[in-house]
Amino acid sequence: MATLRPARYRDTVIPHIYVDGAAEAVDFYARAFGAQELFRIARPDGRILHSELSIEGATVMIGDPDGRLYGEPRALGATTAGLHILSDDNAALLARALAAGCTPEQPMTEMFYGARSASVRDPYGHVWVLLTWTEDLSPEEMERRGRAAMGG
Repeated sequence: MATLRPARYRDTVIPHIYVDGAAEAVDFYARAFGAQELFRIARPDGRILHSELSIEGATVMIGDPDGRLYGEPRALGATTAGLHILSDDNAALLARALAAGCTPEQPMTEMFYGARSASVRDPYGHVWVLLTWTEDLSPEEMERRGRAAMGG
């Protein structure tokens, strides 16, 4: 099946997430999302200063929080960002993530913007949005459908 990824998603901003126990999280993300570790720079105590993962061809950076500038969602009590994974089969990815230990946040839903979407929270507090693109819509069509979906 060919991937229907809109051109606007081909260039990326690379997320850098923080997990207290990043080495364990690297293993978890391999089980949950098929992540492959590209490289790792570890501190003498084994904590990760910097690691890069590949998930569905996109790079995600991960490390242990430094306690000054960066924290992790469990310590903060919330997350301020969702991490989106574009997949050709998000139903299979959802099943894999749940089997690995993610908790469901949003069931599989056909979204007005042309994607099938589900959301999970990983054990570290990060929210992952799992998307399979079904239509490549113009921004105007997404706005029209969005207004209609919100009753406007």
